[in-house]
Amino acid sequence: MTHFIQLHLLTAYPPANLNRDDLGRPKTAIMGGAKRLRVSSQSLKRTWRTSAVFEEAVGQHRGMRTKRVGIEAEKRLMEKGVKEKDARAWATDIAKVFGDVAKGELETSQLVHVGPEEQAAVDALVEKLADENRAPEQEDLDLLRHKPSAVDIALFGRMLAASPAFNVDAACQVAHAITVHAAEVEDDYFTAVDDLNAGDEHRGAAHVGEAGFGAGLFYSYVCIDRRQLIDNLKGDDVLSDRAIAALVEAAVKTSPKGKQNSFGSRAHASYVLAEKGDQQPRSLSAAFLRPISGQDQALDAITRLERQAQAFDDAYGPGAEQRFVVAADPDYREPCLSGKVAMGNLPELIDFLSIEQ
Repeated sequence: MTHFIQLHLLTAYPPANLNRDDLGRPKTAIMGGAKRLRVSSQSLKRTWRTSAVFEEAVGQHRGMRTKRVGIEAEKRLMEKGVKEKDARAWATDIAKVFGDVAKGELETSQLVHVGPEEQAAVDALVEKLADENRAPEQEDLDLLRHKPSAVDIALFGRMLAASPAFNVDAACQVAHAITVHAAEVEDDYFTAVDDLNAGDEHRGAAHVGEAGFGAGLFYSYVCIDRRQLIDNLKGDDVLSDRAIAALVEAAVKTSPKGKQNSFGSRAHASYVLAEKGDQQPRSLSAAFLRPISGQDQALDAITRLERQAQAFDDAYGPGAEQRFVVAADPDYREPCLSGKVAMGNLPELIDFLSIEQ
């Protein structure tokens, strides 16, 4: 069983504002002395784990990230006839199991990634308290916490400052995606017209605004520690393979949701280089320290990526035992990498990444 899986993706996004900063403009980064557009790893991970692709692949093996465990518990207790004062007190005790709760509040101070087993335990306790009309005891509350087997928690981990014993080490690391070329944030000046304005008195717009956007070819890097993932999933090899397949399909097919209704910027990866082996992982972002320019940016970026992988191999030894390429660029022909490299489509890539291979 190989230890590490690495994914290198190139994805071209048309004009968009997929991931905004505090001013509502696309996020950026300086790399190689040039400004690049950026999509944060947090945005990418949320996109993938909440996608329909991911949900369909892993089914009920998904967690929920929320601050509202106590609020929902209070709501269900009151629906079952518990007095408001008691429902609030009991729900507060439940919420405190998952994090710090300010006085008079029910929300936890931090978002908590709750596993399906934990949510089921909360639901069962709510039923029990309502039926027996009593406050929760400590032994009841102790049963709410589990080491969850949710795929998204196993992949991306969770940190609970109030209860470190229930932390989960992430099996997957995701880099911020950046454009392989220099890029600038542009402004879209737009107006809106009042449909009921006949233009008899004035023909001006009913609203004037502007929104930042950018376009570019992004490099994304994902590293999966397969052994950590299997350990997080309590030794379930089959579920681990489902988790990897779900993540890969979501990563190559789905786009962050920011301003999608305004820009419709949905994209599939143009190129994927997958690597597996026991070697120490490394990003190939160094390939783009010098920004790409010119008219064939996609092919140039692929060439740079593969040449950088080969350069690392030549300098430090093979960076992977096996490689697999999925190319959706019609002009791409074959990898310029030495060693064992296969080419194919997404289902074949997923087979390549499974434990049996």
